[in-house]
Amino acid sequence: MSDTARPGSVGDIDAVRRNLVDHEPPARLLLQRAVFAGPSPRVSDDLYADIVEGDAHRRRHDVTLSKGATVSMDTYFGRVAAAHIQRWTSVTAVDVSFAHDGRGEVSLRASDSGGNVRTVRHCRFDGSGRASIGVSVDSFLDGGYLWIDIAADEGDVRVHDVEWTVAAPPVVRPAAVAICTFNRADDCAATLSALASDATVAEALDAVFVVDQGTDLVSDRPLFAEVRKTLGDKLVYVRQPNLGGAGGFTRGMYEISGINDHANVILMDDDILCEPESILRMNAFANVTTRPTLVGAQMLYLMNPLNLHVSGEDADLAKLKAGRWSANALHDANMTKKRQNKRVDAGYNAWWSCLIPAEVISAIGLPLPVFFQWDDIEFGIRARAHGFATATLPNAGVWHADFHWKDRDDWAKYFSVRNSLIAASLHSEFDTRSLSVLLGREIAQYIVSMQYGLAFTTLRAIEDFLVGPSILDDGGQAVLKDIRAARSRFPETVKHPASAVPGVDGAELVMSKSGFEPKDSLIDAVLAKRASQQYRGRLRREFAYIPAADAQWWHVSLFERAVVADASQSGVRVRRRNLDEARTLAAESARVLRRFRSSGTDARDAFRAAMPTLTSRENWARLYGLDAREVTRA
Repeated sequence: MSDTARPGSVGDIDAVRRNLVDHEPPARLLLQRAVFAGPSPRVSDDLYADIVEGDAHRRRHDVTLSKGATVSMDTYFGRVAAAHIQRWTSVTAVDVSFAHDGRGEVSLRASDSGGNVRTVRHCRFDGSGRASIGVSVDSFLDGGYLWIDIAADEGDVRVHDVEWTVAAPPVVRPAAVAICTFNRADDCAATLSALASDATVAEALDAVFVVDQGTDLVSDRPLFAEVRKTLGDKLVYVRQPNLGGAGGFTRGMYEISGINDHANVILMDDDILCEPESILRMNAFANVTTRPTLVGAQMLYLMNPLNLHVSGEDADLAKLKAGRWSANALHDANMTKKRQNKRVDAGYNAWWSCLIPAEVISAIGLPLPVFFQWDDIEFGIRARAHGFATATLPNAGVWHADFHWKDRDDWAKYFSVRNSLIAASLHSEFDTRSLSVLLGREIAQYIVSMQYGLAFTTLRAIEDFLVGPSILDDGGQAVLKDIRAARSRFPETVKHPASAVPGVDGAELVMSKSGFEPKDSLIDAVLAKRASQQYRGRLRREFAYIPAADAQWWHVSLFERAVVADASQSGVRVRRRNLDEARTLAAESARVLRRFRSSGTDARDAFRAAMPTLTSRENWARLYGLDAREVTRA
């Protein structure tokens, strides 16, 4: 296939076809390496190797210890996820080998689900050479990890090229990365560079697809040209109209699974701080699972890089909520202080970094063309319904922008609400009565807290869900422009610099902290009281400044006007009571939710019937403008 066979693509697809094939197995499969230092000064080396005693110098793949020093790999990136290996793979034993210079000791240690530590083996060494220790993986089902501790006896000791290996599978699956980007050219180029900088990872990848949907092109960056020299004909650069994250990631899935239906498709966000070792670990794990399994990396916070977002996630479709913490999961935990010993099973993994076997795509179809939000969640739920589990690896992670720094009063709310309804309609009982109560309560909270644009956005999302599958005909391009334009008429959706808020004298602002959150049993009573106060104008008259963390509906609704800090901390929003707008939105809410209760099941049935078409290669080929002859696998 030539370069011109794909509209907007640059790269030798013929070479990718030759590369993206099953590989002969090595003598031992490299499961993970010991990494002693991070990929960037932005992250702490303490996530990799802990200097327990004495002096030690940590470098990427080796560590030098002074006499009497001890270094432990009982760290976030230093551990081997024994519980996940025993649960999901065919592996029964793991070996760790290492090169050494000097005189010292390596101890192989293990934890159980309760965090109790035991020593499995000791290996003393003297001089230069290479040593190996083996251990069975047969006592970790509910939790537990493996790691090594290194101690120096006399003089300096250097340990390097540490490899954890397992028995190789009959064949090694081909692997390809797909990165979706939109006007984050510098970030995307940096992520590509991180992948290309690790020779072992670059060698293990058979293709790297970059799907650029923006106008500030990644290909214009000098760093991209450097990456192209390193990756050579493995790199394919595709330009296409903006079809959101769903359209960008699906393009990679479409292309890779169309070439080889036995490939590991590794999806990655453009704006992550990439840990290349995590890609190696995900790919190796997927090669030894007992059946095709989605393998995800965890998310660490980019602004607070020691902290883990969550060990594993699930969705509560009855409440239209994603990002629910899986049983036993840690959340917002400092991983230099906390240890995840219990095994955590995830319902899905977000696509900041997630591996999807091409067999899963063949069996369940491609993602829904929902543009943005819930595409990864719905796909994970659908995969599980078809017998394909998700394993989120607790020793594979990337750094991604902290979610709590994103304000929810944004156009993205439209896609979150509409797409959560679509997912719920496809994969749950979809009780329209209970859902209407839930949605009505949420909209009422927006109205009383003077977030009229957010209430409008939510109502529009519900209405468009009721339109049915035709709302997805263009992949979301038209509605994105429409919802942005429609929201602009609501003044409180506009962000201003805190030092220059229109019509506000900074001197009159008084900071106001929120009180206690109402008990669940009192939520509706408090909401009714706040609505009455807003309607009657029985409100506090001072101009309040409310920090983002205190901008809860039960607090903001006490005021007639308020300046509220944006969650991004880059500006403020001005909320003012508008009784006419509140009345209009309340009436519209009653009308839309009444229609939702009566017609929601019709929309549900329509989406279920349309699912095979929406997720088909033919539908996505149409959205991409590809020739119909390119739809089927070659």
